[in-house]
Amino acid sequence: MPYKWTTPRGYAASRNFRRDPTPAEMKLWSVLRDNRLMGIKFRRQHAIGSYVVDFCAIKQKLIIELDGSGHLEQHEYDQDRTTFLNSKGFRVLRFWNNQVMSDLDTVIRVIMDFLAER
Repeated sequence: MPYKWTTPRGYAASRNFRRDPTPAEMKLWSVLRDNRLMGIKFRRQHAIGSYVVDFCAIKQKLIIELDGSGHLEQHEYDQDRTTFLNSKGFRVLRFWNNQVMSDLDTVIRVIMDFLAER
């Protein structure tokens, strides 16, 4: 039987998150979807373990997280989450929502630089 990344509850949560994206998620997804960025397949709201990540390139082991103001108060949770994802072999890039909304070119450049290193 193949390895399962998550649980049925994780799959349900990811479906719910896909139905209600933030404006920053929609903007970044317009660049990442359909293999538009360097021909790489990204998934959005992908469940890994008990977490749902904003964007994930499975083969490249890259996770992109977009953080809003709520993340200012949950630093420890975010650190635990990142530690778990790193333990599964993923590298996590984090951007603030306002970075995506006001300077998408720089965000894309950082993502492309990371992918070029791999």
